[in-house]
Parts: sequence; structure tokens; C-alpha cells
Amino acid sequence: MRAIVAASTGGPDVLEYKDLSVPEPSIGEVRIKVLKASVHFADIKKRKGTKGSGIPGILGLDAVGIIDKVGQGVTGFREGERVIAFVKEGSYAEYAIANAILVYPIPDAVEAAVAAACPVPAFLSFMLLERVGRLQKGETVLIHAASGGTGLTLIQLARKLGAGKIIGTVSATQKAALPLEHGADYCITYDNLSESVQNLTDGAGADLILDSLAGTVMEESFTCLAPYGRFVNYGNASGAAGFIKTSDVHASCRSLLGYSLGTTRKERPEDLQHIADQVISLVEMGEITFPSIQEFKLEDASKAHQLMESRIHAGKIILHITD
Repeated sequence: MRAIVAASTGGPDVLEYKDLSVPEPSIGEVRIKVLKASVHFADIKKRKGTKGSGIPGILGLDAVGIIDKVGQGVTGFREGERVIAFVKEGSYAEYAIANAILVYPIPDAVEAAVAAACPVPAFLSFMLLERVGRLQKGETVLIHAASGGTGLTLIQLARKLGAGKIIGTVSATQKAALPLEHGADYCITYDNLSESVQNLTDGAGADLILDSLAGTVMEESFTCLAPYGRFVNYGNASGAAGFIKTSDVHASCRSLLGYSLGTTRKERPEDLQHIADQVISLVEMGEITFPSIQEFKLEDASKAHQLMESRIHAGKIILHITD
């Protein structure tokens, strides 16, 4: 099979397009002929060596494809079935292996590019808003990195779940259009963040803050969290840690929460299986959309990484693997 492999850590130039043996599924696994796969910021971090350890190998967290082979002990799936999946060892390849508990049927009505864009942002957003953040109708939500794939999905789902006011943040004003088009009431930059949020909420603050940045943005954001509010950190794209004092938490009854989709895939995959039907139904009905999808051929994965690292693209970046 053809695949993109990072034999060492480094820049986009370490990504090699090469021939590899087709992998075989073990007990409880399925093999998937990959149609399309998403490019994620986690792939960039793994390629650079800032996430994980050792040789990066084949990158990619998820994919849409056709089940090509069913391993021993797998029930409920058949060869030829169209699925989305969180894969075991990379999806930048013509074939990928996935644990059957992390594989979900996807209707034919959902086009391949949309299905490829779906797994991480859709499952993550549902968990963040509905399970971890416990969004209540009428509450104010602050969503960081609002123009990215997950940010745009969070905005749409927050609106669907009854948020009263949605505030998105972006790194530059030219990125504000997409969040506003997809349900954000306001879209602001990180300049004077706390003051802006307080002004937009008449001093009340945000009831739920969803943060993938950490660092100083996290610290400033926490100052505009309302009493009894929930702050959920689910990433550290800034590359720096954020620090919160206990004195900022207990007296105001505010909560600091953490969530990792990667940890959940490894430790509690059944949590994702339980919500899969709801998430996929929202995508099928068009309640969640993935605007501004840009596709690259598999062999052009380095160009896809360059675009993601440039931070100028809003929306999803997809690799086209096979037809």
C-alpha cells in the first residue's frame, strides 16, 4: 500500500510517500480501505516530536473508508461496510487498522469529505458540551479557536443544545466570518480578552469556557468565568501551561475540568460508542456541517501540513487517499 511516513521528527519535509506492507487485523480489529482522512494539529505535534515519543511513523487519527477485512472475534461488522473510525496506527495510508469498538457505520448519504471531517470534531464537541461541560439552555459559552474544525463544530452544537449567547475567539479579525456565519453571536480576538467578554456579557461572564490553547489565554479566560461556571481545557495548542490558583475556584464555586479525546479512546472507548448514533445522526441531518474543507492528495501531505501550520486556513483539511 501507499502511505505517508515520518521516519524522523522534524518539519513537513520529513513526510515520505512510500510503499509499505498491508497490515493485518488482530483479534477484535478490522482493516479499513481508507477513502479520506483528516489532518489534525495533533499530527503536526507528533511529526515535530512534541507529542508522543519515538519515530512518528504513519500519522492520522481518524478516517472514512470501507471495511476490507474483519478480524477474529469481531461481530456486528461486515466486509464492504462504509464506516468512520479512530484508527490504531495512522490513517495517512491506503489501509488502516482499527479496534472494532472505535468503528462506526456511516450512512451513504453522508459524502466522503464530510464523513472524513467528522470523527474528532463531532465526537469531541458532543463530549465537551453535553457530557463534560454540561451546557444548560440559555447559558453563555466562550469558545476558543473558533474558526478551526472543532471550534466551528462546537459553535453549531452549542446553538443546537440551546446556548443563550455564543462568543468565539480567533487569532485575527479576518477569521471571524466563518464563526459568525455558523452561529456565533460575537467573534473577538485575544486582545483584551477578559474586558471584551465582560462587556459582551454585561459583567456576568461566561458560564462555560472551552479552551484548547492553555497558556496565558487560559489564565485570562478564567477571570471572566461566571460564578458556578465550568472551564474545560482540552488542549495546549499554545505550547505552554496555564496556572489557576485554588483561591480562584472554591469561593466562586467555579469548576476547572480537563478532557482528552485521545485518553478516552484508549481508556473508555465505550463512552464514544454510547454517543455515536447521536453524533452521526446530527451529521447526517446537517445539524453539524464542516465548512471550508480543503483537500490534498495523499502524496501532498506535506503541503497540507504547511497550510495547517500557517494558521491562515479556517475549517478542515482533508487527505484524499483512494476512490
